[in-house]
Amino acid sequence: MTSLNLWNPSYNGFTSAFRARAATDIAADPVAENRDVRIDLLCGLANWSIFLDHIPHNVANLITLRNFGFSGAADLFLFVSGYAVAVVYAKMIAERGFVVGATRIFKRVWQLYAAYVVLFVVYIVAIGHVAVSYAYPDILIEFNVSSLIDHPVRTLAHGLLLQTRVLNLDMLPLYIVLTALFPPVLWGLMKKPGLTLAGSFALYLAARQFGWNLPSFPDGSWYYNPFCWQLYFVFGAWLALGGTRQIRPVFDWPVLPYVGAACLIFAFAMTTAGRLPQLGDMFPDWLLDAFIPVDKINLGPYRLLHFIIVAFMVTRFVPKDWSGLRWPIFQPIIKCGQQSLAIFCVGVFLSFAGHLVLITSPDSVLMQLLVSVAGISIMIVVAYAIAWSKEQDRPGARPGN
Repeated sequence: MTSLNLWNPSYNGFTSAFRARAATDIAADPVAENRDVRIDLLCGLANWSIFLDHIPHNVANLITLRNFGFSGAADLFLFVSGYAVAVVYAKMIAERGFVVGATRIFKRVWQLYAAYVVLFVVYIVAIGHVAVSYAYPDILIEFNVSSLIDHPVRTLAHGLLLQTRVLNLDMLPLYIVLTALFPPVLWGLMKKPGLTLAGSFALYLAARQFGWNLPSFPDGSWYYNPFCWQLYFVFGAWLALGGTRQIRPVFDWPVLPYVGAACLIFAFAMTTAGRLPQLGDMFPDWLLDAFIPVDKINLGPYRLLHFIIVAFMVTRFVPKDWSGLRWPIFQPIIKCGQQSLAIFCVGVFLSFAGHLVLITSPDSVLMQLLVSVAGISIMIVVAYAIAWSKEQDRPGARPGN
């Protein structure tokens, strides 16, 4: 291998060992060329759910991931993002060295930040326009941008520094920060994966114990505490780089699917009881108070456990080579997952547009469904358009293909 030897004299031996280990991992192979379509499917599903969840008073929200347990689309999006980033850049590091891999990660961070800046500015302008044009100043409070009235310049400045809590934009700053800090984490996962994962879990526990979080402007803190939510990102990367192989013996326990199913049923019952007072009256108050509301800011332990169980069940019953992944019904979701950043940004803006349509038109179930279907349809069209455009840039692409 001709890439830079950055870690120690045994780098080449480590790289060979890493490749051999990854090649036997059923969850991901950073060296292989084939792509795990399940990742694209889950990422697309997360983007669709995030779009629907961001439209208040929308009947389509009843079918999104958050309605079936303690975790939701945000958990899935961050976990899958960590998994995918590790697969891409671990392969690059193994083939071309740590410096090249780290610089490519920082290039990705710049792309994420540029997308955030454009989305943030457009979002702010759109919210301000609606507040003035429709005489609806309450929308500034609803979207956490009321500081624009007294501190417009400071609000924009802090927004560019990822320090504002504009509604529905919380996930992208978190993704940017975690990706920017990922190079040393990836190095640790490739050298000492168990120790690195343990350090991530220790940070999660310390942040919950001592109340660590990042400040936001003009007051408060981040909606998704990065010291806690980083665990999803690191855990996904750990699984991608051989973690699944290590925990495979646990997956083979015959009793585990039954325990997992029981936990998922319990989580669904608690979540539904929190929404429906009639069902909630059937459970003791101390039980509901223990799980409802779900601790989203600091990633409650039961929320984390619920997602791990969901991931286990999906991995157990949906193998990587499942023929259903080629069914036509799944292709639009997979395509949206393959263009995840663009579709996430489009979805955020469409959720605002959908919210605007619903508050300025008759509030009916039919209108809510039309807005939801129209938004997802636009996301699908954008995903296919981007994929087509990228295909034309590939060497050897024929005009008109």
